[in-house]
Amino acid sequence: MFNYLIFDVDGTILDTEATILKSLQKVLAREGEEYQIEELRFALGIPGKETLQRLNMTHAECIHSEWTKEILKFTDEVNVFKGLEEIIKVLSNKNVTMGIVTSKTHQELKDEFDPFGLSSYFKYTINANDTEKHKPNPDPLLACLEGLGANQSDAIYIGDSIYDMQCAESAGVRFALALWGAKTVERFESADYILKEPKDILSLINN
Repeated sequence: MFNYLIFDVDGTILDTEATILKSLQKVLAREGEEYQIEELRFALGIPGKETLQRLNMTHAECIHSEWTKEILKFTDEVNVFKGLEEIIKVLSNKNVTMGIVTSKTHQELKDEFDPFGLSSYFKYTINANDTEKHKPNPDPLLACLEGLGANQSDAIYIGDSIYDMQCAESAGVRFALALWGAKTVERFESADYILKEPKDILSLINN
């Protein structure tokens, strides 16, 4: 099994889907751009600036700043997925090393992830500021492997989006779908593992 577990954050550790989409919808509406939530779902799993570029927003930097502020207004709606905090603590006492590869920026991690008190359980983190290319490109995951001192065969990436799976595949790393975030196995037929609930993560390690 695997000695290195690398996690995505949004939709894998934190239940942020509604927060990300509602705040984006609200910021775009202020710009005169009306979108249904379903039309914005593509934004889950990629950096915010890339989302705004795909939406052809001309002043993406400014809008991204406003979106970041808007997300913080929804912090009361963000939680660690049920049962996952306990599993992370269990894993910290096992012969396994954990890392993070996320599309959040350094500041977004500081504002939105650090308050949950889980950061110290992860030995190495790659965020959107750390690589020029982002998921689904393999660079973030390869950078994390290098930082952890891990090779591809000894690591697995746990995520919830198509971008996560494509990133893992292109990096030559196994992929485990966090079904509690993805909510569907459709389009994830090539995933190496399907994790139905957080405790299933324990099946990925040597006990």
